[in-house]
Amino acid sequence: MLRATKIQRQESDPLDTVTLAYDDRFRRRIRLVCDGGLEVLLDLEKTTELKEGDDLLLENGNHIRVRAANEPLMSVFGSSHHHLLRLTWHVGNRHLPCEVHEDHLLLRQDHVIEHMLEHLGAEVKHVNAPFNPEGGAYGQGRTHSHEH
Repeated sequence: MLRATKIQRQESDPLDTVTLAYDDRFRRRIRLVCDGGLEVLLDLEKTTELKEGDDLLLENGNHIRVRAANEPLMSVFGSSHHHLLRLTWHVGNRHLPCEVHEDHLLLRQDHVIEHMLEHLGAEVKHVNAPFNPEGGAYGQGRTHSHEH
């Protein structure tokens, strides 16, 4: 089985792609089955967030490209920029992964959060899309602690 030991942007076409949901893109070591059937052992030095478009460098010099899978999400709209900022504050106050866009937020589908947002006047639409939320404030990507 081929081993992927580094994440490195490549200009050439990948040998294969691997499509992973948000929760599956925070890894150090795992067996991956690529979209074309290739099996790869991801064996990174430390737990790392794999992002849409990252290339996993294989020991033989080839690479596979990471794709974010479509997931059931909520697209959240406010009635104004100020209203969207208020909604964003409420989402952040609950420490939820959130993808921030100029005119809407993307969150995982959650009926409790959906009810809260609608109660606050948000328009919520269900969508299936890749989920690429903002990284942590204390480092790039997801973080485990507030150590500085």
